Amino acid sequence: MKHPLLSIIIPAYNEEARLPVTLGQVFDFLVNQAYTAEVLVVENGSTDNTLAIAQAFAREHPELIVLQEPLPRKGSAVRSGMLAASGQYRFMCDADLSMPIAEVNRFIPPALGDFDLAIASREAPGAVRYNEPEYRHLGGRAVNWMIRALALPGLHDTQCGFKCFRAAVAEDLFSRQTLVNFSFDIELLYLARRRAYRILEIPIPWYFNANTKLDPVRDAMQMALDIWTVRLNARRGLYDI
Repeated sequence: MKHPLLSIIIPAYNEEARLPVTLGQVFDFLVNQAYTAEVLVVENGSTDNTLAIAQAFAREHPELIVLQEPLPRKGSAVRSGMLAASGQYRFMCDADLSMPIAEVNRFIPPALGDFDLAIASREAPGAVRYNEPEYRHLGGRAVNWMIRALALPGLHDTQCGFKCFRAAVAEDLFSRQTLVNFSFDIELLYLARRRAYRILEIPIPWYFNANTKLDPVRDAMQMALDIWTVRLNARRGLYDI
């Protein structure tokens, strides 16, 4: 499988509880698909048995590649996976599978054709959220308002953890990525806009998971600082071709 159609990249930090279920669902899904695919689990600084679990699964599934990224940041894990992948389309996927894995087919041909990157949206018309507390939804909307106002006008949901990139686009954007925390999506999409890449939002069913590693207040404040960093980087020409 030198160049499979699809690469699925799963960042995994302290995911010993969820990873076995997630990988089971992913491979149960892929075995029934007509296209070729690979899965990359990027373990990044876990203090539990995440790495051992992933490696054990890989011994039974040759399509699974296990990488280690020493920096315990989601953005660095996704970047490592995207640049190591060989798929024609490269799909980043949260380890909690808050979006059912079967939805991935809506992000690749033949369902989707003319695009450079497709991002899952919990807010675009047709999306459905399940079991999310109202306060979390309102907080998320406030953060999205800030992101739209300061960096990415017009996008309903930049922070959902499911995004698909054409191979060449992934290699271009992730090779220029500088942010490695939860704001890395903002930088990638900002850079994609500057490159005039075609961005599509795909409405999805999304299931709230109470075990999220996101801290709403702390991470919202960090995002505000990171947006300023992105704008400074742009002024300094770091994103110029």
